[in-house]
Amino acid sequence: MTMAAVVLAGLLLAGAPPPWTAGPVAGDTAPGTGGRTAFVLEGGPGSVLQDRLTVVNPGYRARTVTLRGTGSWVALAAGRVSVPPRTRAEVPLTVTVPVGAAPGDHRAAVLVAGDGRAVRVPVVVRVGGGGLAALGVERVTVRGTGGGHAVIRYRLVNRGTTVLAPRLSIEAEGLFGAALRRRTAHGAPARLAPGRGVWLAERWPDAPRLEDRVRVRVRATAPGADPVSASGTYTPLPWLRPVAGGAAVAMAGLGAWWARRRRTRRGRAS
Repeated sequence: MTMAAVVLAGLLLAGAPPPWTAGPVAGDTAPGTGGRTAFVLEGGPGSVLQDRLTVVNPGYRARTVTLRGTGSWVALAAGRVSVPPRTRAEVPLTVTVPVGAAPGDHRAAVLVAGDGRAVRVPVVVRVGGGGLAALGVERVTVRGTGGGHAVIRYRLVNRGTTVLAPRLSIEAEGLFGAALRRRTAHGAPARLAPGRGVWLAERWPDAPRLEDRVRVRVRATAPGADPVSASGTYTPLPWLRPVAGGAAVAMAGLGAWWARRRRTRRGRAS
């Protein structure tokens, strides 16, 4: 005779109503008497997994209990159930695995409470698959006063299904060559969860001052992921191009005037 049966027999002899029990459906076996004690479900990212919770009432009167799942993956068909005496009620349970879920075991629970008693039924979701490691860099911008101080801003995104440890580097190329030799960027998160993105900023205290246009490139790598990069432009002296264009127009006009003058002189000489 199992311990649960001994306790149940003692309660019956003592005249006390036996307590209700809750757990995963396991055929004709009551929860806690040798059947399943936890939900263990397996599936890949994006899958919908189903099971059933049973609440057993061996007592002499109806019992009402409340149900709820922890976490956003677990959903129950009902949040409250009444169980007639000496019977059981079954409640469908659904686990929706997010598309970006990382492989491995993910834990939650179903909480059942009523008549001053609470039961926690563990839920283990085993997500399979090798996972996809993918990074993204976007929206690279550079802001500065043109006085040698600039800030490089960009967004780093985990586009895969596994947690990544990204590494970042920044470089810049201008009219006169390398404006910023490749260097490691600061602020990279130690762990970036699937589907998450973070905004990062890198100070550039020695930004060039006398460049027409500088292209800044941010590169990101992570174990198992292909390297990615994105770039943005930086104009330390925004007035330089219009001034240079005006000077070019003036020089062209001066050249045309000089050519006309020479032709006029030659005509007079002949």
